Amino acid sequence: MIQTFRWFGVNDSVQLSHIAQAGATGVVTALHHVKNGDIWEVEEIMKVKNMIEEAGLEWSFIESIPIHENIKLQKGDYLHRIENYKQSLKNVAACGIKNVCYNFMPVLDWTRTQLFWPLKNGATALRFDKVEMAVFEIYLMEREGAEKDYTPEVQAKAKESFENMSSEEKTRLSDCILKGLPGTVDDLSMDEFKAMIAQYDGLSHADLKSNLSFFLNQVVPIAEENGIVMAIHPDDPPMDILGLPRIIKSEKDLEDLVGFIDSPSNGITFCTGSLGANPDNDLPKMIEKFADRIHFLHLRNVRREADGSFFEDNHLGGSSDMYEVVKAVAKIEKQRGIEIPMRPDHGHQMIDDLTNDKAYCGYTAIGRLKGLAELRGLELGIKRSEA
Repeated sequence: MIQTFRWFGVNDSVQLSHIAQAGATGVVTALHHVKNGDIWEVEEIMKVKNMIEEAGLEWSFIESIPIHENIKLQKGDYLHRIENYKQSLKNVAACGIKNVCYNFMPVLDWTRTQLFWPLKNGATALRFDKVEMAVFEIYLMEREGAEKDYTPEVQAKAKESFENMSSEEKTRLSDCILKGLPGTVDDLSMDEFKAMIAQYDGLSHADLKSNLSFFLNQVVPIAEENGIVMAIHPDDPPMDILGLPRIIKSEKDLEDLVGFIDSPSNGITFCTGSLGANPDNDLPKMIEKFADRIHFLHLRNVRREADGSFFEDNHLGGSSDMYEVVKAVAKIEKQRGIEIPMRPDHGHQMIDDLTNDKAYCGYTAIGRLKGLAELRGLELGIKRSEA
């Protein structure tokens, strides 16, 4: 695997030198200052690329060129936004960058209800709590019909939890979802959030899949012409939330995806955390099944709970068997004669990073450095034992 690290640009407390010191050779980043749906201009791409290369690293993967909501909804100026996307692909290819990650999640990217959930060892982790999500949807957001999406047991716990919450705890929960997690939209007010959600009223899973298929049939031929591989990121969490359809969360969804357009450029970012939060997913089996379409790896582990909650565990801990995952990756790399770019994902906040209030939640340096070292050692052990 090609070892990479995500970087959020010059405002990131994790510097490029830190990434090199962690042992990674590649950087995963984006033009975070460009508005969603606008064209990535060559000059702006090269500014970032030059910074990365001056640090002795390579811009291995773009994560991501965001997809405008109008494209997902097929409304308004969506055709113009698709043309902008095509031009951005041509421009990144002209700059020598040929790997693009993206997602098709409505409104929000990854969603958590706690950003600093305390672990027994004093570190903190990201957590998605089903009861807290019900509190947010039913009582804070007051989404009509939200109760139907939760079991009677979760509803009862949510009611009790809400009644015992302080105003500070309610604000904390709302901020976790609304206040611009890395890679998402800008900070939102509750009214703005409700308006964005409302745009999807009546849009089914089949509708959203159809819109994704239309988008891919427009842009994948451009990607293929320019030697680019596109790699969709699964939905996180891999379940419907906020009344919004989630369409990339299972083996069947990935089957549909690759069937939308038959091209090696139509590929997958295999995220073991997102897919691993769905107990029905057999990760090693899925890696073998989609071997020729996996272009990027996000390796992390979550600990699943019975009610659908989960938290970010150690990279080699959690509910997924990371040994079998990396073993399956090594097998398909050997079959394809390549190394797949990989990044450790969502590390714990720990040691000196516990006092770093400028770090992005889930993307502190030390937790991901620890994860990268563990994954590097696991891969080496597997390859040496099978040599």
